Amino acid sequence: MTITLFIPCFVDLMYPQVGISMVRIFEKLGHKVVCPEAPACCGQPAFNTGYWDESRAVAVKVIESVKDAEAVVIASGSCGAMMSVFYPQLFDGTPHEAAAKSVAAKCYEFSSFLVNKLGVTDLGAKFPHKVTFHDGCHGLRELNNKRPPRELLAKVRGLELVEMGAAETCCGFGGTFSAKFPAISTAMGEVKCTSALETRTDYIVSCDSSCLMQIQGFADKQKQGIKTIHLAEVLVNRE
Repeated sequence: MTITLFIPCFVDLMYPQVGISMVRIFEKLGHKVVCPEAPACCGQPAFNTGYWDESRAVAVKVIESVKDAEAVVIASGSCGAMMSVFYPQLFDGTPHEAAAKSVAAKCYEFSSFLVNKLGVTDLGAKFPHKVTFHDGCHGLRELNNKRPPRELLAKVRGLELVEMGAAETCCGFGGTFSAKFPAISTAMGEVKCTSALETRTDYIVSCDSSCLMQIQGFADKQKQGIKTIHLAEVLVNRE
C-alpha cells in the first residue's frame, strides 16, 4: 500500500532519524512511502491551550494534505491522538466535519499500524541491550496503545525489556504544560527518571520523541547518564 507519513514538527526539527527509520522499515516491507513537506504541526498545542479556532486553522491544512491518503502513519502517539481522536471533536458542526472524520479513521500511530494493521511484529532487528519502556500519555490513554510496542520489542534479537514501575506515569512534558508549569513538570520528570534508573537498563524506549526529549533533558541536567531512543530507531537497527 501507499503509506503517508505525518512527521510532527519536533521530530522534523530535532529527531529526523526517527522519520528516516520509519521510511526504511516500511520500504523494507514493500510499501511505498510518501511524506508531505508541509504542514508539520497537527494543531495540538493550540487545542490543548483552549484556542480551538487557531487550532482549526492549522489542522485544516493537515486534513487537506492527507485527505486522499490510503493510510496515515504518525511518528507520535501524541499527534496520533490529536488526529484520530480529537479532530472529529475539533471540527464537529463545521464544514470540515466529514473530512475530519474520514481522516481520523485512517490515522495510525507507528507501532499500532505495524502490529494491528499490517500484522507485523518481527522486523529482523538486533539491539543487544537492556531497555525499559515509557508509555506516552496520549498513546496509552487515548489510543490504548499498550501492547503493540511491546510485541515489537519482544521480537528484537538480543534485547531485554525490563519494565519500570512508573511506565505509565506522565513524564511531565505535556507540550505547553511544561512551559506553563515548569516546576511541576520538572518534578514529574524526576519521578520518571528515578523509576527508569531503578531498572539498571541501557536505554529508555518510547513511541514519543517529545517525551524522550523531556526525559533526556532532565537526565542530562542531573548528569544521570540515561540514554533514550525512539522505537523506530530500535526496529531499524542491525547491530
